[in-house]
Amino acid sequence: MADAITFYTNPMSRGRIVRWMLEEVGQPYETVVLDYASGMKSPEYLAINPMGKVPAIRHGMTVVTEGAAICAYLADAFPDAGLAPPHGSAGRGPYYRWMFFAAGPVESAVTGKALGLLAPEDKKQMAGYGSFEETMAALEQAVADTSYICGDRFTAADVYVGSQISWGTMFGIIDKNPAFDAYLERLLERPAAKRAREIDDALAAQRQQDA
Repeated sequence: MADAITFYTNPMSRGRIVRWMLEEVGQPYETVVLDYASGMKSPEYLAINPMGKVPAIRHGMTVVTEGAAICAYLADAFPDAGLAPPHGSAGRGPYYRWMFFAAGPVESAVTGKALGLLAPEDKKQMAGYGSFEETMAALEQAVADTSYICGDRFTAADVYVGSQISWGTMFGIIDKNPAFDAYLERLLERPAAKRAREIDDALAAQRQQDA
């Protein structure tokens, strides 16, 4: 019997990234929806993630937090889904590169811009992302002339990179451009992406109604 997957989330959070990944994996999972005020700060959940944040998963006895780490973990835990290049293959380098570029420089630059906390020009060398403009230029180049972030094959890296671009452009933090638009069109039409949005949109609507 396969180890059970428990998914801790909130429909208005980065948990939506992991929901999409779980739908791509295609394995059964249990969803535990937590509210920000109490559920994520409960002793039970802090034992899972001391940061008191979602998303997180428990797979058997293994706990994984952080969206990019969860995506990478699930891709390796369920290789039959074909969501990661094989270990030792040439594709593994770009896969790690862009997954963690999105989790590091992109996430930091987008958050910094949203909060008005970007590094000033004379201190940008101290920031992992350099400047917001440099980070976005690198990201645009990465998706401009290829079907997916690692070439012609969809991977878990696309789930994470695509989610960052989708959220950033939705809230006007990342400027839309033809490269991002074409990339997102390919990703967001995937059946798993649609299922994930429908599930979380329904959960969000229900929680708003219950509030």
